[in-house]
Amino acid sequence: MADDLLSGANPDDYNASSIEVLEGLEPVRKRPGMYIGGTDERALHHLVAEVLDNSMDEAVAGHANRIEVELHADYSVTIKDNGRGIPIDPHPKFPEKSALEVILCTLHAGGKFSGKAYQTSGGLHGVGASVVNALSDSMVVQVARNKELYEQRFSRGIPLGPIQKLGPTQNRRGTTVTFHADPEIFGAQRFKPARLFNSIRSKAYLFSGVEIRWKSEIDDRETPTEATFHFPGGLADYLRETLGSASTYADKPFAGTVDFSEKFNEPGKVEWAINWTPARDGFLQSYCNTVPTPEGGTHVAGFWAAILKGIKAYGELSGNKKAAQITREDLMSGGCALVSCFIRDPAFVGQTKDRLSSEIAAKMTEGAVRDHFDNWLAADTKSAGAILDFLVLRAEERLRRRQEKETARKSATKKLRLPGKLTDCTSKDRAGTELFIVEGDSAGGSGKGARNRVNQALLPLKGKILNVLGAASNKLTTNAEINDLCEALGVGMGTKFNV
Repeated sequence: MADDLLSGANPDDYNASSIEVLEGLEPVRKRPGMYIGGTDERALHHLVAEVLDNSMDEAVAGHANRIEVELHADYSVTIKDNGRGIPIDPHPKFPEKSALEVILCTLHAGGKFSGKAYQTSGGLHGVGASVVNALSDSMVVQVARNKELYEQRFSRGIPLGPIQKLGPTQNRRGTTVTFHADPEIFGAQRFKPARLFNSIRSKAYLFSGVEIRWKSEIDDRETPTEATFHFPGGLADYLRETLGSASTYADKPFAGTVDFSEKFNEPGKVEWAINWTPARDGFLQSYCNTVPTPEGGTHVAGFWAAILKGIKAYGELSGNKKAAQITREDLMSGGCALVSCFIRDPAFVGQTKDRLSSEIAAKMTEGAVRDHFDNWLAADTKSAGAILDFLVLRAEERLRRRQEKETARKSATKKLRLPGKLTDCTSKDRAGTELFIVEGDSAGGSGKGARNRVNQALLPLKGKILNVLGAASNKLTTNAEINDLCEALGVGMGTKFNV
């Protein structure tokens, strides 16, 4: 009874009326985290990505070649493309509504399920545009189709009226979406020009056939108020700009594009660019159907598998046996890479699409990249040799670090080459611990019973070990007792000595 009072409800009251049914876009406003990963700054900027992805899908499908993104003074955003335009005719299933209203006001409504309208697309679940609509206090959509201009307005996912025909428009086609993020959901957070600018620029690199124009009415002193992005060289251009003047092991990056239909009889393609540099830490940026996948996924696994197998095979051919010990960790250290794939019906983890999980992407990406990497290494032996030497060095450093860690961690009770046996204390923290050096095993045995096991360790040594004051340095390093003592203390020897 007390529990019932605490919970404020009687379990007997749990009946059919307790079951809440959320209709339309109510679930999005109730649980935005399920659809855009939260209500923080990252989630806010994801709204722009959802709308921009739709325009990019039009471009990749060959129906648009220009996208315009504008950040207004009131922090609303306009995204405009010159694609086919969202259909505005009545929907067969809901004849009283236009297809535009169905798309923007219904979850899981879109043109990307069957694969007929788009062979590869970033939008998959039919929730992107409707989620943005639900989380905006104002959205205006204009569609130019068949030389006519149409408009419909929405607020928090609800139409403010039917679709309106605004009249003829001769030289315009495509879709224009303007929305303002709802402060009820996102509070006082605002779009950051620099963050939008960088994400939009990276989109332009992903498809060489599109031009993206940026305009901002907000001057943050870091970001240009106007810019145009068009990169015919794709990811190779992106990598070259990112690395700037940094020295690299290859004069030109290993870059390329492979159409999956030629090799695997599947629609789609993979594009990549990679180089190694001593000047900075490595990085990898990956995308699927122009959607960033910051957590990687199967396409990234396939890419690294191809690079790893290729460099090991080259090492074997050139007689470098140490190449066999190179791992993916070594490749990524100093390896600056970009990978972008386009596949049909990709499976992502979650609506925010942070990681690709389609198994076929690993197989196709590895198969496409591996052949080209083998040919590239064979054609540019100077770069291949420099990269191989660098990676072997990284592998040796990794193995040495691991060995040092293992030695430092190893308990001296586990065969540490000590002539007498170190009786270790149980504390894992060096602070407050003591090492008692006693003469011989018998003294060690006596000391065990008297010591505090938590912080006191015992190391039995024979009598006088060496007159260290007058001994040569090489005698110090070859003396077993001194080595054992330094190892038990974990201070190292000679030039590696470090208290």
